[in-house]
Amino acid sequence: MSCALACAQFISVARAAGPAPAWQHSLEWRGQTARMDELPDGGYRLQHPGGERRIAAQPLASDTASVMFDGLFAVAQAELDEARVASITDGAFDSGQPIPCPCFETGEKWRYVWTRDVSYAIDLALARLDPQRARASLRFKLSETRAGTKGLYVAQDTGSGGSWPISSDRVVWFLAAQHLIDGNDDDSRRFAGEVWRALTDTLAQDRRYVFDEAMGLYRGETSFLDWREQSYPRWTANDVGFIAQSFALSTNVLQYRALRLAERLARERGDARAEQYAKQAQDLGATIERRFWREDRGLYMSYIGTAAHPVPFEAYDLLGLSLLVDSGIAPRERALRALSRYPALDSGSPVIWPQQPDTAIYHNRASWPFVSAYSLRAARATGHAPRIAHEIRALMRGAALAGSNMENFELTTQAVHVDDGALSGPVVNSPRQLWSVAGYLDMVIEGVFGVMPDGRIEPKLPVELVPVLFGDRETISLQLANRRITLRRPRELSGDLLVAKSMHTEGDSTAVQLVAARSADGTLASDAAAFAPASPEAPRVDADGAQWKIALPARTRLYVDGARQADAGEARTVEVPRGDVEQCFSLTRVDANGLESLHGPTRCTGDEITVAGEWPRRWIAPHDGRYAVRADFLNPHGPINTGITAAVKWLDVQCTGQPAQGGVLVMPHGQARQRSSAVTFRAAAGAECRFGLRDGFNMSYLSHNAHYTGGSGGQSGPLNAADVGALHVVALAPTPDTPSDTLAKDASKQTATLAENRTQ
Repeated sequence: MSCALACAQFISVARAAGPAPAWQHSLEWRGQTARMDELPDGGYRLQHPGGERRIAAQPLASDTASVMFDGLFAVAQAELDEARVASITDGAFDSGQPIPCPCFETGEKWRYVWTRDVSYAIDLALARLDPQRARASLRFKLSETRAGTKGLYVAQDTGSGGSWPISSDRVVWFLAAQHLIDGNDDDSRRFAGEVWRALTDTLAQDRRYVFDEAMGLYRGETSFLDWREQSYPRWTANDVGFIAQSFALSTNVLQYRALRLAERLARERGDARAEQYAKQAQDLGATIERRFWREDRGLYMSYIGTAAHPVPFEAYDLLGLSLLVDSGIAPRERALRALSRYPALDSGSPVIWPQQPDTAIYHNRASWPFVSAYSLRAARATGHAPRIAHEIRALMRGAALAGSNMENFELTTQAVHVDDGALSGPVVNSPRQLWSVAGYLDMVIEGVFGVMPDGRIEPKLPVELVPVLFGDRETISLQLANRRITLRRPRELSGDLLVAKSMHTEGDSTAVQLVAARSADGTLASDAAAFAPASPEAPRVDADGAQWKIALPARTRLYVDGARQADAGEARTVEVPRGDVEQCFSLTRVDANGLESLHGPTRCTGDEITVAGEWPRRWIAPHDGRYAVRADFLNPHGPINTGITAAVKWLDVQCTGQPAQGGVLVMPHGQARQRSSAVTFRAAAGAECRFGLRDGFNMSYLSHNAHYTGGSGGQSGPLNAADVGALHVVALAPTPDTPSDTLAKDASKQTATLAENRTQ
């Protein structure tokens, strides 16, 4: 069903005489029905396909024409109360024994506190509903060090290849913390000091180990989409080196938000670093906007390739897009275009697009309520009425039919499980998932009633929802802990979005007169369930004199050094000039509709020089120029999907006639020898370069992980080790594809635009 048809149905129901409109007491979906009844004691009874549950009267309440809407708000509050615990448990920490923590646990099946889960939940709603417990939950994820550089850091949870810096979205913590530092009570002031210290230490550490100067971006995995083969090429299932060296939209936007917070707090403190943080944020915002935008799709890519091969990917994710729009980085026209082009089904919005073939349902082929809540925020920021209405309906339907705020749903059916053989799923699905609960609460408080985190009231309510929420009533209201908001409908519904015309506050009550307005011209694409083709193999690259000969299978596309080079409708061989520097090649497959696969493995060529022996190792540069050096290594200290012992070493490079150079070598878990990330440097012809290796930092160095009993580097002590073999040096092109000075110029040009976007 198109959005236009859904809108027409809602409006036609409102005009018809007879029973209450659908979704006021009950809703139906694919032959299933949910019904909500209000009980005499102020509670509710929800009858859903899985059974029946009763919900006691809750401290906050909405009063609308829809008993379903009001009752589901009560359900979310009840489930939030269930998440308030005195201790938490996880099998990988303290051997599953309870850990005292007056925190929010993550879900019925997830009894621990995870950095990204709790941070997104707190940012969505929990900061304003229970600030004391929110601060306690965030404090649990702060840690001093037991080895390495002293400081206070946010803990990156166990993750791909041994966690940080492969998974590098821990700065999401600051997205939540920013809401909890402005109170006048002692705990707020103490927490503000902790946030400032953790912010400066964590940003400095990420700048050293995760930031790529040449690309102007932070490396690492997409935030939340942390199950490799669900959203990355399938060959990364057992090789996360690519993920460690690629660049993700969501993670970079989170870094941008953290830098903006650092700028603000530095200015408040009179700290000289304020200008540094401002400049870093401006440069990063400009680079995000330029690097991730894909004009042919009208979308922002979820991630791009490595610095050596920064290829575009036909991969998009709704959380990254929503965070980007909400950050103000994206120009409004592009933001609106991207929200219109990101596809949806009546059942919901997919968390990734396109879907990946032969991949089980989890992030793939799924919608996640908390992501829908962020999509709702982005839609409100741009006035995208169809997506606002779409996400509100999806959140209501999912909670009603499941009887709980579930972790996720299968995309096309909005079911909690679909049988599809080996691809059945969602593979994991928990009731009362914390960020889903928070997403529902945010949908009611901000999404419908327009109550912003800073207390402002900015309703943006689609006209198509008036029949459900208002019925034949003149007003609807929301009772919060110390405040009551009443929305009054206009007499005329000539537009498609209801916004505030006037407000009147008396005591703790605010009455808002709504007026119908014409929103931005937003639409919804409908090809959400489309599958991408399977990725091809790595290209075969054969030398032929001054050329490389590359065989292209039918319907493939060749990329060379990050740029699209050739397309093959039928199988053919292409020639590429053979350089005397490293060249990198990859293939994608393109289907009949023009949809592109994720890239196959990258193949790089170049005359490598092996440097082995005792440290420091020595090497003579054959000519002037830029070089990359990588290390052979084996890191068997954990499985590919988890752990805290990614090996992180610092390679010092000292070449005659050059200042000290160096960079980080990231060496993830793996069962076979592989190559580390690259360190680039400059050397003059004939110069002797000395390579020295010293310890960097990994998550096992945090005191927090003394409780980790699920693998190496925890209770037994810090571990930052790999069997490091030979170094391999290869010449690079004279300048990067996008040198940092060019990025700086681009950033300065866009500074005014970014400032304008942030104030919209």
